[in-house]
Amino acid sequence: MRYGQAPEVLRDIDLGLTPGSFHFLTGASGAGKSSLLKLIYIAARPSKGRLRIFDHDIGTTPRTELPFLRRRIGVVFQEFHLLDHLTAFDNVALPLRIAGQRLEQYQGDVIELLEWVGLGERMWAYPPTLSGGEKQRLSIARAVVTKPDILLADEPTGNVDHAMALRILRLLVELNRMGTTVVIASHDQDLVARSGMPVMHLEQGHLSLHPAAGPRSYPEDPDSLAGAGFL
Repeated sequence: MRYGQAPEVLRDIDLGLTPGSFHFLTGASGAGKSSLLKLIYIAARPSKGRLRIFDHDIGTTPRTELPFLRRRIGVVFQEFHLLDHLTAFDNVALPLRIAGQRLEQYQGDVIELLEWVGLGERMWAYPPTLSGGEKQRLSIARAVVTKPDILLADEPTGNVDHAMALRILRLLVELNRMGTTVVIASHDQDLVARSGMPVMHLEQGHLSLHPAAGPRSYPEDPDSLAGAGFL
C-alpha cells in the first residue's frame, strides 16, 4: 500500500483474521498501523495485491456495495469523532438512525449498551462535558451498536490513565467473548503484555505474527458485563 508516489507503507502483507479472534497490532509510530486498519475497514484500497473482506474481493466489488460491508465493521477512532451537538444517547443511536430504524426500535438497545459501558447515568450528557475515559467508552458503544462482526480500535487507551485503560481492555475482551473479532492498534506495551493476547507487529512495512504470550495478568472487573443481553 502506498500514498501517491511515496514509498510503500505496507509490503507483502499476508493476513487472515479468524472469526472470533483477538489481536493487538503493534509497531512504532509511522509503521503503518492506521493504514492497515484503513484497509480492513475499507477506507482505502490496496495499491496492489488482493483484499478480501467477508468473502468479497474489494478490488472487484462495486462501490455501491461497500457501505453494506462497512456496516459489519465497527471502528473506534483515537480522536473519538463524536458529535458535540448530540447527547451520548444520540451519538450511539446515530448509526441506527442512518440505517432507517425508528426510536422505538433502537431505544432499548441503546440504553442497555450505555449501561454496559458504564454511562447509564450520562446518556443525556453532551461530549464536551465528558471525561476522556467516558468519551472513549462512548466511542466503543457507538462502534458496537450495529453488532459488528469485526471491531477495530485505533489506540483506544492512548488518551486515558492506566486504570481506565484496563477497564477499556476488559470491555473489548468481553465483547470478543461474545463472538466479535477484535483488533486493537496500540503502543502501550505494558497493556499488550498484560493482556496475554496474540500480537501482530508491523516493522518497515512488514507484518509478523506472535502467538498469545500466556494468561492475562490483570484482575477481573468486579462489575462483570457477562450478563448484558445486548449482544
